[in-house]
Amino acid sequence: MGVPAHRPVVAVVGPTGSGKSDLAVAVALELDGEIVNADSMQFYRGMDIGTAKMRLSERCGVPHHLLDILQVREEASVADFQRLARAVIADIHRRGKTPILVGGSGLYVRAAVDVLEFPGTDPAIRLRLEHELVEQGFEPLLERLHKVDPVSAGRIGDGRRVVRALEVHELTGRTFSSFMPERVYFQPTVQIGLSVERPVLYRRLEERVARMVQAGLAAEVAGLDRDGLREGKTASRALGYQQFLRMLDGDATVGQASAETVAATRQFARRQLTWFRADPRISWFDSDAAGLLPAVLAQVALT
Repeated sequence: MGVPAHRPVVAVVGPTGSGKSDLAVAVALELDGEIVNADSMQFYRGMDIGTAKMRLSERCGVPHHLLDILQVREEASVADFQRLARAVIADIHRRGKTPILVGGSGLYVRAAVDVLEFPGTDPAIRLRLEHELVEQGFEPLLERLHKVDPVSAGRIGDGRRVVRALEVHELTGRTFSSFMPERVYFQPTVQIGLSVERPVLYRRLEERVARMVQAGLAAEVAGLDRDGLREGKTASRALGYQQFLRMLDGDATVGQASAETVAATRQFARRQLTWFRADPRISWFDSDAAGLLPAVLAQVALT
């Protein structure tokens, strides 16, 4: 199938374990494409097994961008990712190739493909609010947010996000919710969603975690722990890594850490599906369907 003349950005999205990476490589080989990573945990060097990062041999010679760009101590930023991703996409376009964005981090995908404005940040304000969170707890800060931004307060369920919403309001005078965009593409884009029957997906996730453990996930986590994994606000929360840190502390066995990782990954997959299903622009395909690749290429050709 021919390459579309205007080469839209192709975004391959869906829950973890749905086969996004393999499909993205297959599409890239057909469309003379290069892959741009939008999985926030695959930004980190050394986080390979637990993030199911593709090995070089699995990439089939397709260039991959925005992998291994952070140390585990560093915090991932959606605003920084937007800047980097758009620069990479522009470079891919300049060289006459097709940019293929792939990942299950919904906000990062939207940052790359949608008209989306990010408010700034102030470390002093952030630090003060974080101290208040520790001293007062979550509920008082959420109550304060309800008074200035009830929309965001109704959506937030953790301390980190309530701190961010209060920081934005204090810094800009605007509600955090006012920065959420309408669904308008930054440039021509086609989003391909991969769906999997839930029982099949759950079985895949269980098998995948078992393979990760067998491949040496515990040793990987131990090595990253020595490199400062616990100090990283983003990396330390990664699925599998936080559970196996508990194992290193003697608070869980390998079996318990594995089971907790499976349960947490299932919950995450459900949240991913909720996020992506809310976007009517995504064209969905059964990941196990015969003729998946030709059907996806036909959809791209329509854009």
